[in-house]
Amino acid sequence: MFGDGVVAQVVLGEGTKGEYLNINLCWGLGVLFGIHASGGVSGAHLNPAVTTTLAIFGRLEWRKVIPYIIAQVLGAFVAAFIVWAVYCPMFNTIDPEKETTQGVFATYPYSSDVPVGTCFLTEVVGTALLLGGIFAIGDELNKPASPYSQPTAVALLVVAIGMAFGMNSGYAINPARDFGPRLFSLCAGWGSRVFTLRDHYFWVPIIGPLLGGAIGGGVYIGLVEHHHPRDYKHPLEG
Repeated sequence: MFGDGVVAQVVLGEGTKGEYLNINLCWGLGVLFGIHASGGVSGAHLNPAVTTTLAIFGRLEWRKVIPYIIAQVLGAFVAAFIVWAVYCPMFNTIDPEKETTQGVFATYPYSSDVPVGTCFLTEVVGTALLLGGIFAIGDELNKPASPYSQPTAVALLVVAIGMAFGMNSGYAINPARDFGPRLFSLCAGWGSRVFTLRDHYFWVPIIGPLLGGAIGGGVYIGLVEHHHPRDYKHPLEG
């Protein structure tokens, strides 16, 4: 909600109510509070890329993956609805025909100069950094963040990814964060073009993060965890 909200404020304020740095910081703060709110309930599973990566490497039961992803997408859908309700008058003023503001809710290529393939690569790289960073932050044998500082560390990681790799694709790095609001924008009047723009671009912020997350987790395990003492077992492994 914080993420879509700040994008709405920047876009609908036409540059007078914030800029790109505001977006980076607010997305990070949204992640911070999301982790604090859900950490004790689900382990802060807010992102299908995180959920599936943990399952791939045996740190989450597969039976939990689908329910978690459904909850993640539903939560993002509801968040988009709330942002739309708050800013509805401005949406009607700035974009009454709903032709230019779909980017408030979901990610799209920065411009026609950025190929879809480049956006896909950006999502893979960004999410690989996210999962590699999350694995490092929680690695008990590699100077981990304390349980109290882990949410802040992950939030700063998200801010850094946005500041370094956000331009091409809008750094979804979370399929639910993109698909849920995209589905809402379809229902709210932006039409099927939210799924068909740029050669049906919608698949990029879904598949890219899922692939990138698995790569990032695998690289961290292969290059770092593999060198831990042989009798070490990750606390999340069954």
